[in-house]
Amino acid sequence: MASALETLCGQSYGAKQYRMLGIHMQRSMFTLMIVGIPIAIIWANTKSILIFLGQDPEISHEAGKYAQVMVPTIFAYGLLVSLNRFLQTQHIVFPMVFFSGVATLLHVLLCWVMVFKCELGNRGAAISSSIAYWFNVLMLSLYVKFSPSCAKTWTGFSKEAFQCVSFVRLAIPSALMVCLEMWSFEMVVLLSGLLPNPKLETSVLSICLNTVGVIWMIPLGLGGAVSTRVSNELGAGHPQVARLAVRVVFALVFVEAIVIGVVTILIRNIWGYAYSNEVEVVKHVAEMMPILAVSNFLDGFQGVLSGTTRGCGRQKFGAYVNLGSYYLVGLPLAAVFAFVLHIGGKGLWLGIICALSVQVVSFLIVTLCTDWEQEAKKAADRVYDSLVPENTVS
Repeated sequence: MASALETLCGQSYGAKQYRMLGIHMQRSMFTLMIVGIPIAIIWANTKSILIFLGQDPEISHEAGKYAQVMVPTIFAYGLLVSLNRFLQTQHIVFPMVFFSGVATLLHVLLCWVMVFKCELGNRGAAISSSIAYWFNVLMLSLYVKFSPSCAKTWTGFSKEAFQCVSFVRLAIPSALMVCLEMWSFEMVVLLSGLLPNPKLETSVLSICLNTVGVIWMIPLGLGGAVSTRVSNELGAGHPQVARLAVRVVFALVFVEAIVIGVVTILIRNIWGYAYSNEVEVVKHVAEMMPILAVSNFLDGFQGVLSGTTRGCGRQKFGAYVNLGSYYLVGLPLAAVFAFVLHIGGKGLWLGIICALSVQVVSFLIVTLCTDWEQEAKKAADRVYDSLVPENTVS
């Protein structure tokens, strides 16, 4: 849902309506705190839900314990992504990098202490994650409050932040656009629990999902960059510069995708040891890595194309594309490959590759056919429709 800020804050910043960035961020924070409540209830009942869905009881029990302790991170994450989008759309990147780095080091230290020294296991890992997230939120909040860089965009709390209609109108398709894609990857792991030898398949698919998630951070960053540039330039009334930004990031992600693909294949026989000492698991991961290389290649392009879509404020279109790609094409084919053709975990991931192919082609066609002059006019209308009178308190 916070992805809506990439459009709202980015275009407001380009149009030099600086005060609206703070208003939009507050609307995001308020909305996400409310949305976090039902999510927290779901997480607290993870064990029962997984068992109801037919998952292995032992796996469900461990996942349930972890999810319960992770509940505080839901609210921290809601605040954090709002702060990050607020800063990102102003090109204020270094504080996010610095505090994220410090939080990561803190997390690694706490995780080691709580998991191994305090012998808390999965719960210790969850506690350390929660502390790291809240630390990051605190540091960024202090930066926004006291930094001269945010003096124009953060003018204090405002009751106008509770007028969330404009934010929610864009946040819902933003959430659908992101979640429909990410849930399909999670669904693959759930489906792996229904395969023969579910512990092996679930372990391997979880490693694959984690690996893809780590690599995906690179095109996600590029997508965030192009989203910021596109939204800023459209808000400023510079459509041709926005189009140029898309061309540049497309060239960058092509190089990134090639390099990551080669590295993924080269390390295929040792990567599994980063997660497990079980030879069977490591061998199975090695067999999956070439397939992951293909999915990473496609995922890189969809990452920057999705960023372009968010920068233009076309999240509703993105949601429709992701719905069709993953739920009408990807997951049905994954089920056929895995359970009808008996390809197993590889078949599940081949279904994801089919979905990514449809998604990339759809986004690419629309991006190539974009009328950038018209998008600039839409951005101007969106910015000035959301303006509110000044009524803030420090």
